[in-house]
Formats: sequence, structure tokens, C-alpha cells
Amino acid sequence: MSIYRKHLFDLPEGMIYLDGNSLGPLPKSVPARVAQAVTAEWGGNLIKGWNLDGWMAQPSRVGDLVGRLIGAPAGSVVMGDTLSIKVYQALSAALQMRSERRVVISDSGNFPTDLYMAEGLIRHLGHGHELRVVAPEEVTEAITDQVAAVMLTQVDYRTGRMHDMADITARAHAAGAVMIWDLAHSAGAVPVDLAGCKAEFAVGCTYKYLNGGPGAPAFIYIRPDIADAVQPALAGWLGHEAPFAFDLDYRPAPGVERMRVGTPPVLQMTALEAAMEAWEGVEMAELRAASVALCETFIAEVEARCPELTLASPRDAAQRGSQVSFRFEQGYAAMQALIARDVIGDFRAPDIMRFGFTPLYVGADDVTRAAEVLEEVIKDRLWDRPEYLARQRVT
Repeated sequence: MSIYRKHLFDLPEGMIYLDGNSLGPLPKSVPARVAQAVTAEWGGNLIKGWNLDGWMAQPSRVGDLVGRLIGAPAGSVVMGDTLSIKVYQALSAALQMRSERRVVISDSGNFPTDLYMAEGLIRHLGHGHELRVVAPEEVTEAITDQVAAVMLTQVDYRTGRMHDMADITARAHAAGAVMIWDLAHSAGAVPVDLAGCKAEFAVGCTYKYLNGGPGAPAFIYIRPDIADAVQPALAGWLGHEAPFAFDLDYRPAPGVERMRVGTPPVLQMTALEAAMEAWEGVEMAELRAASVALCETFIAEVEARCPELTLASPRDAAQRGSQVSFRFEQGYAAMQALIARDVIGDFRAPDIMRFGFTPLYVGADDVTRAAEVLEEVIKDRLWDRPEYLARQRVT
């Protein structure tokens, strides 16, 4: 089965979409499936939908679909809430598991919300924990026997630099620390082997490469052998062993189900479940090979055409996720000029033009054409217009 399946996505004619690492496009299967959930299930069945239409089981059912793409065994991934909430849940559980230790290691390439959640949790606990944020290349040296948890995003959201998951997890375990991986820019982009690397926790979002739509629910993974010992800080009623017993005392559900918190977003999760149909038959090794080829072509084309831009991503494909970033002093305005010409990427401060490559709907011709348009924008200074220089709220 071909990796390239653009026909499954509702993309505007003529658009080259290189921003699936920020928000995936709409799969064609989603509107009808969501409409059915709204009219036939919610409208026709009302409260009966929780049983008749499988709403209550949806977080685990969809979790298994995501789990296949990240090397997680069935029953070890559950959906719900936002990525920030899942980061909080994983880190709070990790700190309980290493209650005698006080250090959390992360890196300066991590997405800010992960660091914010860690800082907030540490303040709330008031037990003298310390968040040490080091440069990405200094992570391994920072992992000592003082460390309770190592919390990293595998693929840097700005540059695409990729950590060696197996090596860092092994080093964390050798030091007695708990490993937490954020897979926001990994799930559906690069091969991940959670079972093989034996990380305790992983979290991620589904609105990027998995095409679940804006606000799509996040996921959390717990290594199965420790799942029944994890104590959730957010002890929600749907993480209870028997939610409809309505006991006044909390008893965690078996396994990863205990990480459910409140009522699942049924309509949003229905969109994600339909979107996951696009992944049927896709092997991540094949997808990765196609992604590397697209990225390598784009780097070569842009460097030949636009010497004003500097590659910000690792040149070695083995150290890079499924995106390519270039630095340019007028990167924001240049990206707005590109977007106006239907080549869609995005910008990350202070000067990074970011392009994501999703082989499900991006082909070699798209890559070449995108580089041609970028060359026009840079050489002809098309970016130097007031409408492109004015900063919008979302970049």
C-alpha cells in the first residue's frame, strides 16, 4: 500500500501544505463521521450514546490506534484532556515514584508548556524540588543519581533536532531516574519504540501529524508493568475503578485507565478516530524513509536557491525529525509572503522558518515547487511589504 495518500485529505487546490507539524489537514472521512455522531448519536440516542455508541470506551479504543504508531502495546495508551494536563500527570507520578529525590532534568529545546507545568507542579508540591534546564547536548551529563525524573521532548519543535530515545532512557534508568517522553512532534512522524526503550511514561498530542483537528485530545502512555502502582495526582471520577458506584473514596482503575480524568470530548475524539483511518496499512519505517527523502530534497533545493537562509535543523537526517527549519532575519515576514502564495509553513521566534514534511500528502513535486516560491520571496524581497511585516497573534 502506498504511503502517499493525498486523496484522503481535504486540501485546497494548489496549496502546498508544509505545516502538518503544527496542525494536520482535514481527512475527508471526518465530516461525515462527526455529523453522524452529532445527529444520529447525540441527536438520536442522547444519553444512550454512552453505551449504544461506545462513547465511554472511546478513550481506550482510540488509544490503541495511536499506540500502534508509537510502539506501545495494546491497553497502555489512553486519550483525553490536553497535552499540558498529561505532562502534569506523568511528572507528578514520576516524582511520587522517586520521592527521595528532588531534581527534574529537562532541556532548553523543550516546548515551553512542559517547563511551565513542571515549574507549577514543583511550586505546588513545596518539597524543594528543582527543575534543571540544560542544553540538549548536555542532557546525558546532567543525569545523575540525584535525578528523580528526566522529561524531554524527543523532537525539538523549533529545529527538528531529535534526541536518541533509547540511549537517553537507558542512561536515566542506569541513574535510577524515571523517563518521560513528550512525543508531540514524533507520533506519526518518526518511528518510536516505547516498549523497546522501556520508558515509564510518554505523552503527546494528536492535532499535528495525526490530523485530529484543532483541540484534538492528547494521550498518555504508562509502561504496563508499573501502571497499577502509579498514583494519579488528578484523581478524576472516570479514572476511578468503578465510576458509577459513586463512591466517596477514590480507588484507581486498573492500568492506564487510571489516568482518565473527566468526561471525554466525544465529538473531538470521534474526529480523531475517523482521522486515524488514514493510517491503516502505514508502516512507520516506510513513512520515515519517505520523510527523509523529502527533507533532504528540500534542504538541497533551498540552500542552492536561497543562500541568505541558514539551516537551523541538524544536517544529519538521523538526528532530525520530520521537519526542516531555516534561520532568516526577516523570517516572519518571509513566511507570511509564502503563505500568501499558498505555500504553508510557520514561524518560531526569533528567526526560524519552519516546514513540516508529511509523506501522507506531501510529494516530491510539492517540495521542489515550495523551494521555487521561497526563492522568489527571498530574491525579489516580496516579504518587504507592510501586510507581511505586521505581526499576528498566531505565528
